[in-house]
Amino acid sequence: MLRSRETSPHRTEGVRLGDIVLRNRLVTSSSLLGYGVANSPLLPYGMSPVSLFVPLAEFGAVTTRTLTVEPREGHFTTRDDWALRELPGLLKRYGTVLRGTDGGFLNAFGWCNIGIDAYLRDYYPRTRDQRTIISLGGFSAEEFVTLVDRVNDAVPAGDIAAVEFNVSCHNVNFDFSTILQDVLDEAVPRSNHPVILKLSPDYDYLRNAQQAAKAGVSALTAINTVKALRLDPRTGTPWLANRYGGLSGRAIKPIGLRVVSELREAGVTLPIIATGGIRTVDDCREYFWAGADVVSLGSATWLASYPGYALAPLRALRVRRVLRAVRRYSTLPNRDTLSR
Repeated sequence: MLRSRETSPHRTEGVRLGDIVLRNRLVTSSSLLGYGVANSPLLPYGMSPVSLFVPLAEFGAVTTRTLTVEPREGHFTTRDDWALRELPGLLKRYGTVLRGTDGGFLNAFGWCNIGIDAYLRDYYPRTRDQRTIISLGGFSAEEFVTLVDRVNDAVPAGDIAAVEFNVSCHNVNFDFSTILQDVLDEAVPRSNHPVILKLSPDYDYLRNAQQAAKAGVSALTAINTVKALRLDPRTGTPWLANRYGGLSGRAIKPIGLRVVSELREAGVTLPIIATGGIRTVDDCREYFWAGADVVSLGSATWLASYPGYALAPLRALRVRRVLRAVRRYSTLPNRDTLSR
């Protein structure tokens, strides 16, 4: 099980999940903060406005959006040089890939990203103050091997927390179960960095976790978004360009808690990074109780309606409170610390 390198029950310079070293037990989920830094202060493309008021370097780690071998438009765009006058057009594009729904958000960006080489060249050097988890995605074992090799070549061992294998995204319309074992067998041993496997509640996550453990994966992320659909009730037109999307936010918190708990009940001992509907300290406590070692802030924290982003500084204060609270835990919280 996870043990801290520190002896203090309240303060820590880092926590260890096997061979993964984080600054603390609170990380950020993939995609919501783009590549960890924005090119434009006026239009922080790919980053939640809330994150601009939060010290990202103080998180346990910041997870990038999923990166592929080549740049990928997905269902959106890789362009990041939008001018302020183009804001209406950008918002219209967002409406085809990201929509608020009851208790959460639906998204179908489809792995829209600039590609691993551009990230390592243009973005990673500007986020060296952060602890980073680089999210990787591909459609074959060969692509994952290429991604791992590119990260190995550009990033010395120990300079990032881990790489995360995204083999569970619904928005790219691909059955990852057909390649998972090959990815684990071929890509995991090549990585100079610890590997995290991201699990979906819509796949056989218990079996996938057991496969990961046998392959030498260092930790699990539970969970990815839940495959979902919304239609215009007047026309029957799908809300999203991809028809189906990934549901995230408060609506999936009970599912995330269930998956984490079932993983532990099934005897899975790998460290678990839990994500799904986390917004408050109480949410973090629930996930710790369910069996998580680390908690991750996703859309429930970083996304809002467009008018709601006007309150981004106030929302950031809530994030800071959660960060302060979780940083107290150098070891896994027990009954006493959880009740405080």
